[in-house]
Amino acid sequence: MQTFWHCSQRLGLIALCVAAWLGITTLTTSPSSQAQQAQPANPLSGLRWRNIGPFRGGRSVAVAGVTSQPNVYYFGSVGGGVYKTTDGGDNWTPVSDGQPFGTGTVGAIAVSESDPNVVYVGMGEACIRGNYSHGDGVYKSTDAGKTWKRVGLEDTRIVGKIKIHPKNPDIVYVAALGHAAGTNDDRGVFKSTDGGKSWKKVLFKSNKAGAVDLSMDPSNPNVIYASIWEAKRTPYSMESGGPDSGLWKTTDGGDNWTDISRNQGLPRGTLGKIGVAVSPVNPERVYACVEAEDGGVFSSNDAGRTWTKVSTDRNLRQRAWYYTHIY
Repeated sequence: MQTFWHCSQRLGLIALCVAAWLGITTLTTSPSSQAQQAQPANPLSGLRWRNIGPFRGGRSVAVAGVTSQPNVYYFGSVGGGVYKTTDGGDNWTPVSDGQPFGTGTVGAIAVSESDPNVVYVGMGEACIRGNYSHGDGVYKSTDAGKTWKRVGLEDTRIVGKIKIHPKNPDIVYVAALGHAAGTNDDRGVFKSTDGGKSWKKVLFKSNKAGAVDLSMDPSNPNVIYASIWEAKRTPYSMESGGPDSGLWKTTDGGDNWTDISRNQGLPRGTLGKIGVAVSPVNPERVYACVEAEDGGVFSSNDAGRTWTKVSTDRNLRQRAWYYTHIY
């Protein structure tokens, strides 16, 4: 009986399709078919991926949009500087040509929500592949990308993420990985409260581990999650993970940090690269993509206190030094 019911449903759907094709305007349907017809279509079903440029070749690790200007985006390239579009990707302009960092490698871009003329760019790529490109600090534009000025952190070499306070463009956080091939102290999370004129290192684990990701709670910018990655890349080796890798959280804007790496539900083994993201509609929901032998994608419904593994798909963890991002 169940098989017959399924078959009759399918025949009903086939009849509807044939009727539509033949141009028939009336067709008697069963109540179940009418209910299926009444269901709203998936609004995303018509969307398809397409390449919108810029058609320069190479790779990218940074992009940012302007929330108040839905057609304006910035694109940071590896070995190509910054491009900008004002028409949703139909046309792109290389806004860093002739500027101090020119066609250097861009690792992070952030646009101020409260003042979209303010844009910060961090140099160097934190996805440290065999031929990664390092940078020379953080640059800032106050005229929506027309001109740029370096605002410090020159020896961080690699910047993985930048976050700006949603109501104050002078408060900015930088996740710096540091030297990929050796030790240095200019790594971790840095904070500026004067628009980049000065910086304070607010989270530092060791001289061989740096910060690669930041996620700020949109409803409370004092709540920030940061991932620290112990990693080393040489021309002949890649070392990812170690005791200094971990996930951290602050609730006071970076003055104090708590290591939440071993909270209930997270991996117990050696940790590698971690991507982290707070839901913009529910700040209690946090996601983390964790490189570890028992890693995967994890979800928290209580702001990071406890976690549940929601995916073990190896496709999400292969080449973890490259693809460990979540949004």
